[in-house]
Amino acid sequence: MSRARADEEEYWHSSKFRAFTFDDEDDELSQLKESKRAVNSLRDIVDDDDDDLEKVSWSGEPVGSISWSIKETASSSSSSLEGRDTSLQKGSSSYAALPKQVSSYSLSSLFKAFSDTGVKNYAPELRRPRAEYKDYSNDWSPRDTVRRMQRGKVCSLERFRSLQDKMVLLDEAVAGHDGNVITAVLIFLKRTLRREVLFRELEVRQVALCHLIHFLKETGEQKLLLDLLRFLDRTEEVALSQYREHLNIQDVEKKREFLKGCIGLPFSAEDISHIQDHYTLLERQIIIETNDRHLAMAGQSEIFRKYPRKASILNMPLVTTLFYSCFYHYTEAEGTFSSPTNLKKTFKIPDKQYVLTALAARAKLRAWEDVDALLTTKNWLGYTKKKAPIGFHRVVEILQRNNAPVQVLQEYVRLVEDVETRLNLATKYKCHDVVIDTYRDLKDRIQLMAYKCKVERGSAEEEKINSLLSNMQIRWKN
Repeated sequence: MSRARADEEEYWHSSKFRAFTFDDEDDELSQLKESKRAVNSLRDIVDDDDDDLEKVSWSGEPVGSISWSIKETASSSSSSLEGRDTSLQKGSSSYAALPKQVSSYSLSSLFKAFSDTGVKNYAPELRRPRAEYKDYSNDWSPRDTVRRMQRGKVCSLERFRSLQDKMVLLDEAVAGHDGNVITAVLIFLKRTLRREVLFRELEVRQVALCHLIHFLKETGEQKLLLDLLRFLDRTEEVALSQYREHLNIQDVEKKREFLKGCIGLPFSAEDISHIQDHYTLLERQIIIETNDRHLAMAGQSEIFRKYPRKASILNMPLVTTLFYSCFYHYTEAEGTFSSPTNLKKTFKIPDKQYVLTALAARAKLRAWEDVDALLTTKNWLGYTKKKAPIGFHRVVEILQRNNAPVQVLQEYVRLVEDVETRLNLATKYKCHDVVIDTYRDLKDRIQLMAYKCKVERGSAEEEKINSLLSNMQIRWKN
């Protein structure tokens, strides 16, 4: 009996078949799992561009052919039957030899599954939470839809088809005080409603109306904007919107004609004067540019040879045109279009602006005589005096930026009325005579002695200070 049991143990240990156990890693189910993992790993290696290659099974038949499908079906059926017989035999008490079960999953079928599913992942896919599917629900009310849009959720507005629903949606968006949501709803309404209907509904909803007008201006939908403004009878805004079109016109001749046509639009009295000035300025710039380009090319003018033009004055502001005229045409008679005085008279340029611009232009050319003439006025008795509408302290700053000599600076520093400002400017720009004379007029002996240390020894300024300090006729305050 023991011998028979020993033979039985030897038989089981020597056989290539093993009894079924749940921990056996070599059973058919484990092999199947290993095969699936191997196929899934091939997705990172095999390129999808190889789909045009012919796939064949181990028998040499093309995968997907009729004969291959029949054999695969038969193999699957027989494998399932053999699997059931094997299970029965394993549960019996006989020790007959068990035939090796044939796997119902061939490598070719796995490759076919891989090629048919494309990017399908064999790993189990986790289902999304049920709450996420509500994002795509069509049952949201207008208020809920607006709230979800405020939180950045995806919401379809196509379900709001009736005019009443759309207006309720717009009112809820306005009540939410979220500009992005209001704009999104307005874009939806603009796309799904006729213009007349949309304009009529927005006329009684001023907040939404302002949002739409701003949106149309930003996106450049000029035609729709003009139609909306005409519907609202906003004639001045219509005129201004049409006037803005000149910014998109590059050709100066076409722009001039366009501006000429804008003069007849229903602008306000103040705006119509600006449109008229714009047209006149562009017309004047075209004339000046044509003549100056001809003079520069012909080399007939010394100033154009010495200071070549760096840019055109077309479409430039009025102040830039005035500076250009003061730089190149300062001495021309008032009757010419390029004369600075003609520009001042035509466009009613204030004295401060004219003096500031002309001073900068002539100082850049270092024409100090023109600067002196610009700041000199004559009264009705024939007496002359210096006058600066912009203040002499600004005159000094402009002259210093253009490297004016000290003698020129001192003349205008003396004319600064405020004593403290005058001393600061004179000290800053080393106008020693102005500082010495100011301390003398203030009878401030201590400050004059302190300033003596700041001038060079043996200079004319030091001698002047010594002479003042030794003058017994000056009654010093300290």
